[in-house]
Amino acid sequence: MKAAIEGLIFISGDEGITKEQLISILEISFDDLNKYLNELINDYNNSDRGMQIKLFGNVIKMMTKEIHKEYYQKLANLDDETILSQGALETLAIIAYNGPITRVAVDQIRGVNTSYLIRKLLDRDFIKDVGRSDAPGRPTLYEISDKFLDYFGLSSLEDLPKINVDTSEEEIDLFNSKYTEEN
Repeated sequence: MKAAIEGLIFISGDEGITKEQLISILEISFDDLNKYLNELINDYNNSDRGMQIKLFGNVIKMMTKEIHKEYYQKLANLDDETILSQGALETLAIIAYNGPITRVAVDQIRGVNTSYLIRKLLDRDFIKDVGRSDAPGRPTLYEISDKFLDYFGLSSLEDLPKINVDTSEEEIDLFNSKYTEEN
């Protein structure tokens, strides 16, 4: 159960997850949840761990430890020649094929929080802010930039491989994409 809680906290990303959500998902009591959470927090407070679990009111988040801040800043400041991660490539593909698109819509397609990746892709000029959606809260819309086209050797979005989207699935499988490349 502790491992399931850890995984749920991890995939909840920057927003975190509430105790009520964990209780509902895991179908456990409040006391059991607190017991497992305290054990996890103690496990992560071990000095040889780079992560920690923190409570912010009723929201639980997984975060890096402040003591290693200088290393995290170096990662954030790596030059533009750094190889793109799998997650960054997936996020770029979603934006390229579906843009303009909101971060929440990208999150729904990927099944994970993409706040960090969106910030990194904006910083590297692979995507750009193209305005606001009419949806409640008026979220930012993103689409790929000219630098994206340049980086991948494309003259336009028309050069992207054509894909088929299988819309027959009733549920989205978070680990398998519904996009397939056409031959």
